[in-house]
Amino acid sequence: MDLPRIERAVREILIAVGEDPDREGLLETPNRVARMYGEVFSGLHRDITKDIKTFTSDNDEMILIGDIPFYSMCEHHLLPFHG
Repeated sequence: MDLPRIERAVREILIAVGEDPDREGLLETPNRVARMYGEVFSGLHRDITKDIKTFTSDNDEMILIGDIPFYSMCEHHLLPFHG
């Protein structure tokens, strides 16, 4: 992941929406957003076969598991959501 490139892009977005990325409240914002994206997208290309195990079974019943929290990123708006 190219965090410096993300920082530059966030800085450009701030300028494009009419903000001053050099004002005190926004000085570290591009870096914070880049680090947040680094964390949020860290599993994007992860090989999940290293985290799960499958096996054969004679059972043919459905298994339901509830109350599993999830966090993701909307690909249309690049906003986080969870459930």
